[in-house]
Amino acid sequence: MERRLLDSEQHAFRDTVREFIRREVTPRLDEWIDAGTTPRDFWRRAGETGLLGISVPEEYGGIGAGDFRYNALLVEELCRAGSLGLGSTVGIHTNIVAPYLTGLATPEQCRRWLPGFVSGEIITALAMTEPDAGSDLKAIRCQATPVDGGWVLKGQKTFITNGWNSDLVIVAAKTDPAAGHRGMTLFAVPSDSPGFTRGRPLHKVGQHESDTAEMFFDDVWIPRDNLLGEVDRGFYHLMEGLAQERLSVSVMAVACCESMIAATTTYVRERQAFGARLADLQHIRMTLATLATETDVARVYVDRCIEEHNTGALSAFDAAKAKWWTTELQRRVADECLQLHGGYGYMAETAISRAWRDGRIQTVYAGSTETLKDYIGRQLTS
Repeated sequence: MERRLLDSEQHAFRDTVREFIRREVTPRLDEWIDAGTTPRDFWRRAGETGLLGISVPEEYGGIGAGDFRYNALLVEELCRAGSLGLGSTVGIHTNIVAPYLTGLATPEQCRRWLPGFVSGEIITALAMTEPDAGSDLKAIRCQATPVDGGWVLKGQKTFITNGWNSDLVIVAAKTDPAAGHRGMTLFAVPSDSPGFTRGRPLHKVGQHESDTAEMFFDDVWIPRDNLLGEVDRGFYHLMEGLAQERLSVSVMAVACCESMIAATTTYVRERQAFGARLADLQHIRMTLATLATETDVARVYVDRCIEEHNTGALSAFDAAKAKWWTTELQRRVADECLQLHGGYGYMAETAISRAWRDGRIQTVYAGSTETLKDYIGRQLTS
């Protein structure tokens, strides 16, 4: 089915992204996976190519495109190139953190942070998750205590994408613990702040090129002008950003499904078993037919969500449906496609094994499947 979401400008942008990936990513991706991180020069080159400031106003060096189709294409192409990890790490910067800075930062804060954000000199992260608080953001314990001229931050965060490389971290902290979720505030914390330390990079099952770390805040002083948004409104600011975050994950999930199906289709056409191609076996054709059909349906729904998001009409309810469905589909596609690759699919160096292990976390972060289903169910029955 023809995809009608994109026009000539988006197709031109996609060509730019593909050329950047061909030149800067593909030759070095295995090296980054082995190293467990993506080097800073990748970020600077992405900035030079104009890929990091898609939604940032032109006055700060960005493109100023208030059109999520460009954001979607960037992470889609990274996933199609075999790096969901880069889709995640770049997506946190361009799709998740960017709206907090462009939407909540003061003009002075924008002048301070956005030019470096666009150039790749400032790598960003969003620190919400804690050892005892994942999908349940209301349970965070990290606390910011008001002092003369600002706040003192104390607590711990974990599983933070870009946590090791980040220069600026958006941190969610309790400023009024007695008020529950109504007492949460967001702060922009530079990584060189005294008292801010990081544990070693966390060793994950997959997405090794995407660095992930713990963060520790031991009486970190935060000046008043690093407050992001309104005091005690942090939970609501986070909720406003969830639709785009979950849409971004959905975009990556569908792109990964399409890539895995294409690679597996090529494999079964070429692979011989019992004197015939694998593609000549009815079960294998039916398996691919099921996966391709479900992926096409998911693509149409996600593209519709992108259109809704561009008009400001995408609800958290519909974004939650897109996120859990597409990531669970991704998990099934990865498992079935690895099975069709046989023993080769289990070899660590093959693209399908990488997609299988990299994609497993998709049903967990940005709201686990169980959490989102419960939320959707409560919306339906309330």
